[in-house]
Amino acid sequence: RGSRAGRPAVDARADAATQRLRPGGGAAGAIHPAAGPGLAKETRPLAPLQPGEAVRSGAHDLPNDHVIHVLGPVYGRDEPSDKLLRAGYKNALRRAEEHDIASIAFPALSTGAFGYPLDEAARIALATVLDAAPHLHTVEHVRFVLFGDDALRAHERVLSALRPNT
Repeated sequence: RGSRAGRPAVDARADAATQRLRPGGGAAGAIHPAAGPGLAKETRPLAPLQPGEAVRSGAHDLPNDHVIHVLGPVYGRDEPSDKLLRAGYKNALRRAEEHDIASIAFPALSTGAFGYPLDEAARIALATVLDAAPHLHTVEHVRFVLFGDDALRAHERVLSALRPNT
């Protein structure tokens, strides 16, 4: 969980949501059972989401205060996929700002069951966050929580290309 002094490592975690905000595979499949039944009850009236949309809920039994549910595009079906994925990250950051959230953790949205290629998704995610960072007022820390070495390497490559002196 990565908490210090009993506090979670981040205030909010992003959920790679399904359209109906129900448990699925990947991040949504892990978040919903861990959060308990209150999450499903709270999010039911917020569904359905369209690709690129994001909504906020409480975290219930999770160690964070908030969950920001983001529906990323299904690669090759939801078009224009790059704009929809960018919108998902922007809208998640917007929800975080609206709710005075200081820190958020993102998975690699749309790269699992939704089939988005890792390098392209990493480029969109990192560029969107870096572009938004100077304009954020309450969000101070963005973390990417990635599944596996391939996702980590893709994000490292892209970050090095975007910010060569970092």
